[in-house]
Amino acid sequence: MLRLLAILVSIGLLASAAGAQDGPKETSLIGLYTHLHTHPELSFKEVETSKRIATELRLTGAEVTEGVGQYGVVAILKNGAGPTVLVRSDLDALPVTEATGVAYASKVTTKDDEGNTVGVMHACGHDIHMTCLVGTARWLAGHKGEWRGTLVLIGQPAEERIGGAKAMLADGLYTRFPKPDFALALHVSHELATGKVAYTSGPAMASSTSVDIHVLGKGGHGAMPHNTVDPIVLAAALVMDLQTIVSREVSPIQPAVITVGSIHGGTKHNIIPSEVRLQLTLRSFDESVTKTLIDGIKRRAEGLAIAHKAPAPKVTLSDSTPPTINTPNLVAKVVPFLKSAIGAENVQPVEPTMGAEDFGLFGQGGVPTFMFRLGTIPAEKLAAIAAKGETPPSLHSPIYFPDPEPSIQTGVKAMTAAVCGLLPK
Repeated sequence: MLRLLAILVSIGLLASAAGAQDGPKETSLIGLYTHLHTHPELSFKEVETSKRIATELRLTGAEVTEGVGQYGVVAILKNGAGPTVLVRSDLDALPVTEATGVAYASKVTTKDDEGNTVGVMHACGHDIHMTCLVGTARWLAGHKGEWRGTLVLIGQPAEERIGGAKAMLADGLYTRFPKPDFALALHVSHELATGKVAYTSGPAMASSTSVDIHVLGKGGHGAMPHNTVDPIVLAAALVMDLQTIVSREVSPIQPAVITVGSIHGGTKHNIIPSEVRLQLTLRSFDESVTKTLIDGIKRRAEGLAIAHKAPAPKVTLSDSTPPTINTPNLVAKVVPFLKSAIGAENVQPVEPTMGAEDFGLFGQGGVPTFMFRLGTIPAEKLAAIAAKGETPPSLHSPIYFPDPEPSIQTGVKAMTAAVCGLLPK
């Protein structure tokens, strides 16, 4: 028990490990977590978040550079000769209005890129990720006798828009700073109990491609549809027809997803609009499958427009990232360190997910990568939800919230074990 307390104090989970008079007010990790959760910022708008993470990392004695890839933070801790390990956290939150009811819930609103007022929430656990990054940095800075080498700590912007890793790499992450021999990250899970971590060897998360479809028509009076070309009817037909791409053009043994996440058109009951806009996300583990999805979308959009005597639609691709692949040799090397740190019964393999991440881009130039999942929901709460035949609130939900203290404790313990294992003294 005394050793556990010493570990918690050393990382600042229970008390200050920073202590600088001009440092942040919330010096415990729980204080840092609640601050980050209460003050979320959207992708490529992480002005104060990046400043706070930079300050926290400087207090560990790391050499910190800000503004890498817009709001990226790079901190270097050197401790003699040895390999280089990169540990990455993401910084950004989501345009979600929080409904958790916790005392520290976000009440932040802001304008999105379209000028709409939106709520902002850390609904994907990036506040847990950042807190674990700082806790890991604190512990490793205070225990240099346990490891040798170079630690590169990354605060990455815009993961939710899958643009931050690209921006940091394009800004010289692997040329201006030490190129890692290994890259590590963790990600919260809404289905895994606190105290546990899970992993996948090989393909772990899908690729993601965003598609915008601008369906065009001819507007007019809702009582005189024969004088119009109705883009709402056309868009509805398109949404249904898109579902046949996966079921009829992709091999049944190949995972693939087409989701229409947004549809906007019209202003009033009795007006047929001139246009409807659709936003889609595509997921797969294979580049050829992604190409099949894109080709199928274009053909259906164009073909239905011809059938409805509508102008040709506009199909635009944006925001893409490849699959996240956990390098099997690195997974095999790190998993024993995780089991040793938190108990073999608390480390388990899991299936890949169709969720996407841009962490895989840190594998550029042959860098082995490994992202493991962190349990954030109490086991008894998961059991109660399952007993009702329900599923727990997912990531990106306005009611998802982790149990912070055990989640952070396990995340720091697991990540420090992984780093020390890869940087042996």
